[in-house]
Amino acid sequence: MRVALCQINNTVGDLPGNSALILNFARRAAAAGADLAVFPELALNGYPPRDLVEKPSFLHHSLQALRQIVDASRDLTCGLVVGYVGQAPEGSIRHATNSAALIENGRIVATQTKMLLPTYDVFDEWRYFQAAERQDVCAFRGARIALTICEDAWNDKQFWERRKYRKDPVESLVQQGADFVISINGSPYDTTKRALRRQMFSAMARRYGLTHIYCNMVGGNDQLVFDGSSFVMGPSGDILASARSFAEDLVLFDTTSGQSPVSPSGHSVTVPPPSTIPDPTPGQSSVSLRGHSVTVPPGVPTTPPEETSAVYDALVLGTRDYIRKCGFHRALIGLSGGIDSTLVACVAVDAIGRENVAGIAMPGPFSSDHSISDARSLAENLDIRFDIVPITGAYSSVLSGLENIFAGATLGVTEENIQARLRGLTLMALSNKWGSLVLTTGNKSEIAVGYCTLYGDMCGGLAVISDVPKTMVYDLCHEVNRRHGPVIPENVFTKPPSAELRPDQKDSDSLPEYPILDRILKAYVEELKTPAQIAEEQQLPLPLVRDIANKVDRNEYKRQQAAPGLKVTTKAFGIGRRFPIAQRFSE
Repeated sequence: MRVALCQINNTVGDLPGNSALILNFARRAAAAGADLAVFPELALNGYPPRDLVEKPSFLHHSLQALRQIVDASRDLTCGLVVGYVGQAPEGSIRHATNSAALIENGRIVATQTKMLLPTYDVFDEWRYFQAAERQDVCAFRGARIALTICEDAWNDKQFWERRKYRKDPVESLVQQGADFVISINGSPYDTTKRALRRQMFSAMARRYGLTHIYCNMVGGNDQLVFDGSSFVMGPSGDILASARSFAEDLVLFDTTSGQSPVSPSGHSVTVPPPSTIPDPTPGQSSVSLRGHSVTVPPGVPTTPPEETSAVYDALVLGTRDYIRKCGFHRALIGLSGGIDSTLVACVAVDAIGRENVAGIAMPGPFSSDHSISDARSLAENLDIRFDIVPITGAYSSVLSGLENIFAGATLGVTEENIQARLRGLTLMALSNKWGSLVLTTGNKSEIAVGYCTLYGDMCGGLAVISDVPKTMVYDLCHEVNRRHGPVIPENVFTKPPSAELRPDQKDSDSLPEYPILDRILKAYVEELKTPAQIAEEQQLPLPLVRDIANKVDRNEYKRQQAAPGLKVTTKAFGIGRRFPIAQRFSE
């Protein structure tokens, strides 16, 4: 049987658009000789649909759209596996299901409903869906298919040290006599996920001696970026076919010959997808600070070499889709001449084109000359619009207006924040005037400890690098120059990071050096270790670690008011991390 892995980029809730995309790929698959076109989890509805599932009208329109796809299948020579939001059986606790329909020649020949509903990290499926009580193999054109939906295949007791569920749907379906396994997925990207998937499916393929076909969605949906990276794993645990990462793709595989793709003449068939995002290639992997190599202490969260380029592609795809799917066309960035705004500008240009990106420099009373010159050089190298809007006059006016109320108080953080908020006001005014989406430029290290200003540098619609630690920011900027030539000026790498809100200010005045800060944050935020554990394992002073942990805990109120950010690490500040704001637990 020739199976087509249809790796599509859908939009949550766009039932007409998603239906058209599914049928377009199905026709391409049929034209290439496929017997079965396989689409990702909830391909019809988009993933995750979240509380849209609570709307009866959403479920109604979902089933209508599925019926239209079934009707259109009469004109296709191949069958389809389509993920959709279905109707739960009468008397169920929840009214919807996460299901897949096996469609052929104008009818649904089989359905499968997801059995294992994840509730960890970014997932909350038990809130919405009724779990399947049983699953059966699907018969199609002489083959018996074990059809699973994402989490159903993520509970192999021989792979995981501690399973999350008592049931193992893959094992049950294989025992029913399946010829091969198809797993449709909505699996979001992080720096560990691509390798983990392949390791897990390789182990299952070897265990059962069966081919495993893994089809994942691609694209950005709010805070999540889906990388695609679909593949076929042979019975020996080897990759027999694979799709691109961070791009739509269509890959053919013949389950009989074990070749992919195959033409009648025996030559490879190319089925190019409509995409402009290149396949990721291994990037440079060196932790650098201020442009210089540093000795990396144990535990520093360096980006794996093969993932540096992938993280950049994830940011580009997530930014492009967030802007496009929210109905915007242009982006606006406050360019400070620093490394963070530099990276965001580069991502924006690769995401939506230089003609749609504008950079605004907003010098204040403590801005250095190089903040303007470096920002200007970057804008010229990227060929984007660049404007300068000084805030010194507005800052003086605000201080003058507050002079009587502030009488007797010393200058401090209040006056620093006024500058940041004037910049936020400026950017939002231009956003309103131009219809552009403001991209915030704070990185994960700063947001973690509250080194950011509410209604100031946190103003905007998307926090592009809010899940990128500062040390990774430097790696990604080197990746930009590797791809595009020296568009980022060398001074951006070498100068000390500074908010420039007081004379001679440096980030290191308030924070540890970033390699140290990032390793503490990774252990505390992503691995949930205690300050005592971190201090002992990392050989760091306990008061320092406790101070950072307290900063993380105290600034939850800021993060919950921040713009949504793109998840690229194992634990981002966003929908997958749910800590209370008003609480008094400390370590």
